[in-house]
Amino acid sequence: MKSDIEIAQEAKVLPIEKIADMTGIGRFDWEPYGWDKAKIDHTLLDRLEDKPKGKLVLVTAITPTPAGEGKTTTSIGLADALRLIGKNSMLALREPSMGPVFGLKGGAAGGGYAQVVPMEDINLHFTGDFHAIGAANNLLAAMLDNHIQHGNELRIDSKQILLKRCVDMNDRQLREIVDGLGGRIQGVPREDGFVITVACEVMAVLCLAEDLVDLKRRLGRIIVAYNFEGKPVTAHDLKAEGAMTALLKNALNPNLVQSLEHTPALIHGGPFANIAHGCNSLIATKMALKLSDYTITEAGFAADLGAEKFLDIKCRVGGLDPAAVVLVATIRALKYHGGVPKDQLNDENLEALTAGLPNLLQHIDNIKNIFGLPCVVAVNRFPTDTQAEIDLLRDECAKTKTPVALSEVWAKGGKGGIELAEEVVKLCEQNAHYTPAYGLNSSVEKKLEKICRRIYHADGVRLTPAARRQLKKIEELGMTDLPICMAKTQYSFSDDAKLLGAPKDFTVCVRELRLNAGAGFIVALTGQILTMPGLPKIPAAEKIDVNEKGKITGLF
Repeated sequence: MKSDIEIAQEAKVLPIEKIADMTGIGRFDWEPYGWDKAKIDHTLLDRLEDKPKGKLVLVTAITPTPAGEGKTTTSIGLADALRLIGKNSMLALREPSMGPVFGLKGGAAGGGYAQVVPMEDINLHFTGDFHAIGAANNLLAAMLDNHIQHGNELRIDSKQILLKRCVDMNDRQLREIVDGLGGRIQGVPREDGFVITVACEVMAVLCLAEDLVDLKRRLGRIIVAYNFEGKPVTAHDLKAEGAMTALLKNALNPNLVQSLEHTPALIHGGPFANIAHGCNSLIATKMALKLSDYTITEAGFAADLGAEKFLDIKCRVGGLDPAAVVLVATIRALKYHGGVPKDQLNDENLEALTAGLPNLLQHIDNIKNIFGLPCVVAVNRFPTDTQAEIDLLRDECAKTKTPVALSEVWAKGGKGGIELAEEVVKLCEQNAHYTPAYGLNSSVEKKLEKICRRIYHADGVRLTPAARRQLKKIEELGMTDLPICMAKTQYSFSDDAKLLGAPKDFTVCVRELRLNAGAGFIVALTGQILTMPGLPKIPAAEKIDVNEKGKITGLF
């Protein structure tokens, strides 16, 4: 069996100008980055203003397990399948972070015969967007410490600095550090730390910005610290947003690539969904909607994280109106939720599948009855799935009047997703309109309560004393009308990763509230969630290599 990277390296990739021509992008609206990828001028959106928008389809998934779900693979295969049935489709996806690529997860450009290429570039440096984001964030951090070093005119309290430096790598050693050591000319000693680039606020700002002017405005609003009087100090106060915008000018332009079957794909931005808002850039999504009849996008992790933030944050900010949702599931993962060990998932087990199905059904209920969107379950089929297991899943979904489509895009590419594509087209004809899970005018606590009770099915939410002090500060600043970005384990509806399936009788504990004024949301950190991951005992990086001809191996 060929690996993903072997399949990608053997693919017949079209020159990027042919992909641009297919989408109708003019020659002076894109800039080549090599022969197989390009940057699209973000101002193209202005020139597409009068063009009608296509249908927006969100691909999400059940709660992830070690058995895997295949959300990105399904997204790519679905877009390919739509083109096979005569529909003009386009992908709008996130860029992978190098942290998980070298850590546990491996590559994130799809899999099998449903991939976007060039797979190696996309999973590594790509067009340099993440490096630009990290540089902009770290420039702001440097200007902050430099201001303190040179007299501290803004009276910044070094005990109340919020901004952390970032790096796009899993590096637990950098979570909590002390810097500025070595004497007076080396800086002011203080406690500091790093987050992974995909969790920094600059990433969220770039992904939610409407244009260059909005990007600069949002960067200026980032609160970096509080002064001795308890007042916020912003990037604008440090006169940093101009230089930050200069670093991000090219990174704001979406990246154009293609699938193995030459479906155009805009891949841009990449916040994690467990610690950030988990969606690709708003500019790329809006551009794809103008350039295609069906835009396929995905949001990170499960529907309680990525999809919730897509619908409650991104769609609100961008005025998006999704037409349908694809909920990816595997029989293997549902059996894992039903209590089967990973090494026994290949065996037929209807009892375990029955026990795990409530996880799928709760996600379906949330999508259909809270957000008001039509939904299809895409079963990412494995050779070990038995007909009895498939029939049981279909029967349970039928009780909720939810269609089920078997997906074999990993093995067959677009041909393996035709059943799913046809169901998606049917759902998009329903002209549904989504409803957010909560109103913005509610208090922060009421918004947290609604997310926890309605989406997670928790008994309620509890704020630690530290979170309550932070809430009071947010209230004093008059910024309670922002949406909530939950930072929560991806492995459970609850804030406890060990509670699988559809747990009941639990309370979500919010230990910290962070005001991301530039991004325009409040981050609620729960449980043991970390904004800087660590590498596993045996990181994926150990298997990655390059031969004497420059060919990369071991990358998923």
